[in-house]
Amino acid sequence: MRGLFQNTLLNIVFPKFCLNCKKEGDYLCQDCQGLTGILEYRFCLCEKASRLIKEEKCNRCRRNRRLDGLYFALPYQNAIVKNLIRQFKYEPFAQELADTITSLIINHFQLLGKEMKNFSEFLLIPVPLTRRRLRWRGFNQAEEISKKLAGFLDASLTNNILMKIKETQHQADLSGKDRWENVKGVFAVSNREKIKNKNILLMDDVYTTGATMEECAKSLKENGARSVWGIVAARG
Repeated sequence: MRGLFQNTLLNIVFPKFCLNCKKEGDYLCQDCQGLTGILEYRFCLCEKASRLIKEEKCNRCRRNRRLDGLYFALPYQNAIVKNLIRQFKYEPFAQELADTITSLIINHFQLLGKEMKNFSEFLLIPVPLTRRRLRWRGFNQAEEISKKLAGFLDASLTNNILMKIKETQHQADLSGKDRWENVKGVFAVSNREKIKNKNILLMDDVYTTGATMEECAKSLKENGARSVWGIVAARG
């Protein structure tokens, strides 16, 4: 009851406004949520715009990609989505946007229906930040989404297993090829026994070239993970 009163008081003192239309009430109103283009199908890891129902990946991705599959809720090219993700990464109130983004991901899973896997035996691991980057930002955006998504997926949230051990340039500042070079060898597993023969859900905010998630999946599989599936809010 006290928490509800505090939230109500905060909303009165610091009201929320839709990032798109500026309507008061939430960071993304229901009307604007309808314009984000939430996806009702799951697509391959590559850029093929085709539904994959029976196969998890196309033949090319089966040969070349460590991830076993990818769930992404939104197209990053959508202007509303792009603004939402950028605010989530860089604005002071960004942590509060985790609720909004998580609800969009949940809507995507609900639209998938039977195409959604059973994740009850999966470990949910957020893509990590370095300690320096975490101190600067104040929170890990992938972890914030993971905290809120774990209950819906019935997956076990596992922090501090996957670590980022080297500082890197911002991926957004680099070209496609340079992004792959930028993340080589920067992720490590702290306790391989906890992931041995486990199925992993790897959480991040955006998937563009896939370099970061592929490098994470490589580290996890080299340390005994059985499978690694990616979940992101949006895909570029």
